[in-house]
Amino acid sequence: MKTPSLRRRDFLRAAAPAAATLAFPHVLRSQGGVSPNSRLNVACVGVGGRGAAAVAAMKDENIVALCDVDDFRGARAVKANPGARQFRDFRRLLDEVGKSIDAVTVSTPDHMHFPVAMAAMALGKHVFVEKPIAHTVWEARQLAKVAAEKRLATQMGNQGHAGEGIRLLREWYEAGVFGEVTEIHSWTDRPIWPQGVKAPDHSKLIPVVPPSLDWDLWLGVAAPRPYDPGYLPFNWRGYWDFGTGALGDMGCHMMDAFWALDLPAPASVEAVSSGQTEISAPTASVVNYLFPARGQRPALKWVWYDGKIQPALPPEFEVGRKFPENATFIIGTKAAAIADPNYFTIRLMPESRMQEMASSLPPKTIPRIPGGNHFAEWVRACKGGEAAGSNFAYSSRLTEMVLLSNVAVRARRRIEWDDTAMRVTNVPAANAFLTKEYRPGFGV
Repeated sequence: MKTPSLRRRDFLRAAAPAAATLAFPHVLRSQGGVSPNSRLNVACVGVGGRGAAAVAAMKDENIVALCDVDDFRGARAVKANPGARQFRDFRRLLDEVGKSIDAVTVSTPDHMHFPVAMAAMALGKHVFVEKPIAHTVWEARQLAKVAAEKRLATQMGNQGHAGEGIRLLREWYEAGVFGEVTEIHSWTDRPIWPQGVKAPDHSKLIPVVPPSLDWDLWLGVAAPRPYDPGYLPFNWRGYWDFGTGALGDMGCHMMDAFWALDLPAPASVEAVSSGQTEISAPTASVVNYLFPARGQRPALKWVWYDGKIQPALPPEFEVGRKFPENATFIIGTKAAAIADPNYFTIRLMPESRMQEMASSLPPKTIPRIPGGNHFAEWVRACKGGEAAGSNFAYSSRLTEMVLLSNVAVRARRRIEWDDTAMRVTNVPAANAFLTKEYRPGFGV
């Protein structure tokens, strides 16, 4: 008897998984997987403010659900996506539509990044989390661990990591353009919100919670307290219980040269600061990181400045040239360069040096992300493509390094860091700032 021939559509159906494996050999696959040609089923948690960017970026995917604790802040996203289910509580969202989604974006205040992302990853969902991915060093490490165990596509929202400048920096560094980099200086005009603040005084005025806001859900894992309009919608960044200060806001952008120079964890961190209180980050700080020597690479000093403090003008700056308000300056034994806060652009300094070397700079060897779109890069990874550049395997290390500065700020002492043990070795009391207490009921 003649064997029946395999119909074409049956062949294509059987061959598709193998073809996908061959086409994307370096893949973080989700539980169940998503076809590169299908639309991703996405839930967005935190859709006002910065979260609006994530919602807009998902317009070509299938937005299944939107979640925000403030109906007023989330109204624009809801109006733009009338087919999406609306939630205030991310736990209800995951309970009710978890089986029908592939991925979750998280754009809440910093203190809720970890509980939302962990709950989503526990269900096998890919996650995009705004920077910093975590509120504490311990959280950052846990996120990386679970993402690796579950082989999920992850991305932190430091958009410059998908751009041109950070790739140029790495290519120039690896080709020896800088010689040996011995110093880096990063400075910012942040905070542009109140920091160094004292506890709110409710003895004379009891603010009324807006009807659009679920204050208890906004607090989330933070300890209960009376509502105060001073926290919302933006000033939470300056409070230790909710935000990570100027360093947490800008550090994951401006210290991304950590990747370009392939740095290890710092050996020590020392901070001086002004105006901090028990509940709030300082009005200004200067943080010194020391990174140990690596093989033939010498030790490197990185200095961070916030509160509008800036370093001295370097000799590579032409007379009359001024610093921008936010930038990073890289100093090597052969050349120096300045980058904008997201590394979208980078220039050798002085400008005459850039002109002299323009024709002899090394070729571009690192793959580029079309349009430098970090959301599209993550979506591609969710659908079986190559892992996003700021996936948690990398971004957790960057976040840990940035948040160690806040540990030093709060300890008010130079701290020595054992990265393997995740422990401050010389100031035992400082280890309390590596994690925090969680209000129960949020799965942490």
